[in-house]
Amino acid sequence: MKTQIDHLVVVAKNLDLGVQWCEATLGITPGPGGEHAQYGTHNRLFKIATPANPLAYFEIIAFQPGAKRLAGANAKCWFDMDDAALQAAVAVEPRLVHFVGQTDDIGSARAALKAQGIDRGPAVQASRHSRKGLLQWQITVREDGQRLFNGALPSLIQWGKPGDAEPLRLHPRNSLPRSGVSLQGIAVTHPSADKLQAAYAAIGLAGVTLQSGPADICATLHTPKGTVVLHSHGV
Repeated sequence: MKTQIDHLVVVAKNLDLGVQWCEATLGITPGPGGEHAQYGTHNRLFKIATPANPLAYFEIIAFQPGAKRLAGANAKCWFDMDDAALQAAVAVEPRLVHFVGQTDDIGSARAALKAQGIDRGPAVQASRHSRKGLLQWQITVREDGQRLFNGALPSLIQWGKPGDAEPLRLHPRNSLPRSGVSLQGIAVTHPSADKLQAAYAAIGLAGVTLQSGPADICATLHTPKGTVVLHSHGV
């Protein structure tokens, strides 16, 4: 089994503030994204891919004003966006809170984590419209919305619809232009580093350094403003 970095998740109080933060912090204006009717959220995106992380992109996400979640969606929003502590943190400024890992067998990856005693949540069908067509994917979202391990255990995503022969055909990286920002690496520290290491190994996740310590996700980016390091600080 192989899992690779799909995208980083930065949550903002609102999308306008997220764009302003991106311009001030990273020196670029993020590209267009879309709306997620299931959870009443919307996003802006830009590519951060490198040869080591060929799929990688950057997501700034926020609740969409006035949007109502679809009937039947989870009671809690993905990425812990309903969590009071996370909302308080992003009210100060947008914050890196999570990353998502791409797999070509989300069922086996979920089962591998379950064997480690970790419930990553069901694989939820999701979609949004893009300039290149309808994007479809499956993503793990727990009923309680929790990211787990302070966001350091990636949510799992599988692009395309079940049985799709070319699941990455409409991956966002194919429609995003070069942004001038590239991902240099992700480093994680966590008090339960041993459990996280076993979970990473179970899903075949490579390319993320992991050490024991206070909970933190650290993403190092090369940007027009030079090297920028983003931290989750355990949110």
